[in-house]
Amino acid sequence: MKAVIVISKYINLNKEVIGILKGNYALVQLEDINRLFEVCFTEPPDLILLDTHVLNAGLAAVISTLKADPLFAHLPILIVIDSVEQVRALPIRSIIDDYLVSPVDIRDLEFRMDLCISRAQKILETNPLTRLPGNITIIKEIQRRIESDNLFSFSYADMDYFKPFNDRYGFSRGDEVIRMTGRLITNIIKMKAPEESFVGHIGGDDFVFIIRPERIDAVCSEIIAKFDEIIQSFYDAEEREKGFIESLDRDGKLRTFPLITLSIGIAHSRSRIFSHYGQVSEIATEMKAYAKTHVGSCYRVDRRTR
Repeated sequence: MKAVIVISKYINLNKEVIGILKGNYALVQLEDINRLFEVCFTEPPDLILLDTHVLNAGLAAVISTLKADPLFAHLPILIVIDSVEQVRALPIRSIIDDYLVSPVDIRDLEFRMDLCISRAQKILETNPLTRLPGNITIIKEIQRRIESDNLFSFSYADMDYFKPFNDRYGFSRGDEVIRMTGRLITNIIKMKAPEESFVGHIGGDDFVFIIRPERIDAVCSEIIAKFDEIIQSFYDAEEREKGFIESLDRDGKLRTFPLITLSIGIAHSRSRIFSHYGQVSEIATEMKAYAKTHVGSCYRVDRRTR
């Protein structure tokens, strides 16, 4: 079910219309615009549905800031207005994807909503589990950073012992761990390094993020500390107490495995000159492999020069 944030005063989008939409979409109704960022980062929506009667300078600024973030640049916005003439005067006209004139026909509204979502998905491929940008967007973002000549760091995060956990507890709980990790990384980066940041999901239990080099230690330390704290809750009490689980290895033999940890490898442009995204990815992958040789969750930064 597609997730939709509705910001309305029950004028153009009345209670009857919203009641019908609730049966077909995962609807989140917002009255406090200050919660828009919190809701979007916690559970990224597929669409924002907006009633023109709630639109003011404050909301326009919040939405503009949200859309300026690479994570939400392609988040579609559908607005319901009183008349076509209103379109030219809208303060966020340049970032609105579509509009409908009130009174709305519910079938037309749902068609426009689905169309906006479909168009956005074609433009920006996202991971269906975390709704974070996928490989194509990640590659483009790395290359954009290289060509901008601005300093950046690229981090590659990967879970250790995730497969035994998945085999032991099943895909459903494994998916919850992946979702939690995506939200954790995103929320910490937005708190500690919001400027020019980017978070992507390669797939499976692999994530990447781009931040300024000076924020590496603060961000990675916080991610690891919180991950180690939260991951405990995904284990049954007995295995959490023991600190390990029993599961089959790749040869089908029963053995013990530690609780899931997180390894992060980091490449940055402070001491290296990159010309291609593949070079950045290669260094980060090397550092992630080095991090995995250490016991427990950790991050390792490339300190070499060339």
